[in-house]
Amino acid sequence: MKKRIKSAAERAARNPVLRKSAQSLKPSRSIWGALGIVLFFIVPEIAGFIWGGEITAWAHVHTLTEPTETGRQLYWVLEKLFEDGGSWINLGIGVLLLVWLFWDWKQAEDQQFR
Repeated sequence: MKKRIKSAAERAARNPVLRKSAQSLKPSRSIWGALGIVLFFIVPEIAGFIWGGEITAWAHVHTLTEPTETGRQLYWVLEKLFEDGGSWINLGIGVLLLVWLFWDWKQAEDQQFR
C-alpha cells in the first residue's frame, strides 16, 4: 500500500498539468499576494469567530425587512456564511497559503544570492 501511494505521488509530481494547476494557485510573490491572502482568507474567518453571532442576527433582521428579493437573498447568504462563526478549515488554508508564499519568497531570495 505504501509503495502504491508513493508511486502515485511521484506520478502526480511529474504530471505537467497538475504542476501547472498548482502553479496557478500560488499567489504572486509580492505584498499584494500576501495582502490578498490576509484579506480574503484570514480576516473574514477571524471576523466570523469574533462577530459571527452579531453579523448573523443583523443579516436575519435585514432578510425579514428588505423590500427587494435580491436584497433578501443577499442578506440570507450573509446569514448562512456567518451562522456557524469562522471556519477553521478556511483559516488553515489561508495560513498555509501564507506560509507557502513566504517559503517561495525565501527560496527565490536564496537562489538570487547563489
